[in-house]
Amino acid sequence: MTERPSLTYRDAGVDIDAGEELVERIKPRVARTMRPEVLAGIGGFGAMIEITPGRWKRPVLVAGTDGVGTKLRLAIDTGLHDGVGQDLVAMCANDVVVQGAEPLFFLDYYATGRLSVEVAERVIAGIAEGCVLAGCALVGGETAEMPGMYEGGDYDLAGFCVGVVDRERIIDGSRVRAGDAVIGLASSGPHSNGFSLIRRLLADTGAGTATRVGGARLVDLLMAPTRIYVKPLLGLAASMDVHGLAHITGGGLTDNIPRVLPEGLGVRLGPLGWADEPVWDWIRSSGRISDPEMHRTFNCGIGMVVVVAASDSDAALARLRAAGEQARVIGEVVRGTGVQIG
Repeated sequence: MTERPSLTYRDAGVDIDAGEELVERIKPRVARTMRPEVLAGIGGFGAMIEITPGRWKRPVLVAGTDGVGTKLRLAIDTGLHDGVGQDLVAMCANDVVVQGAEPLFFLDYYATGRLSVEVAERVIAGIAEGCVLAGCALVGGETAEMPGMYEGGDYDLAGFCVGVVDRERIIDGSRVRAGDAVIGLASSGPHSNGFSLIRRLLADTGAGTATRVGGARLVDLLMAPTRIYVKPLLGLAASMDVHGLAHITGGGLTDNIPRVLPEGLGVRLGPLGWADEPVWDWIRSSGRISDPEMHRTFNCGIGMVVVVAASDSDAALARLRAAGEQARVIGEVVRGTGVQIG
């Protein structure tokens, strides 16, 4: 009888050496994200973060988790991996900041069928860049190589963000009043939502990596990384009373804005001028998508909504624009329910 050869983990499809090489490659990028509160980060079994005594009177931790969704399928199919790490951070950190919290630290989970160190390094470099933009430390993560669970080089991402805010400075929408101004901050495109529909449109129209709209490659417009609004919003909240913030993600404008409105209040928005940009025209026309469906599926050019007293709107616009945001008043809070557009 022939004796069967001795097997290794690599024979089963898991390369521990590749994982260790990845850790070494990303260490310099991770170092850029560090904050003084971090006592122990990547390398241990768990990260340790100190809540600095005296900085916050009554510190409240705010946690968020999210992924990038089927935008990853488009990244894998086109080889455009560099921005999806920033998408991951943005989807979590933008959710945390809308409650007034300063993101402190971030962790990621990267799962794949076969680890490509080159691809993973590009993805995690984007995560590190996102953490720099959000001001939070990348303190740990997990890279899981799972043959049989994922096909070949396919991968998935999940992120976890924790921030802190003084209890008295929580932004929860309770101060929103009828007559308040609604300010919209421009998105960088579809961000990380609606890509199951976008990929259907790409298949139906036959659009590929060479397709151009408005002078740019369509795929580049679709894959533009999600904007991270953390630092401009924290600066705004430190300078004036912000009544409400809404991150426009899944559910679009019509489902996300009401989440920060007290009972009995809605918003009336004017025509969405940013929705006329080439990528939105392509999406709308390619699928003959109705306005209500557009407004509920996509951000339509508005990635974040800020609600302030009407008397503070000019100062808020000046502050946001000085921080690099494209901001304008897009509507007002009214008595009623829901979101009226147009």
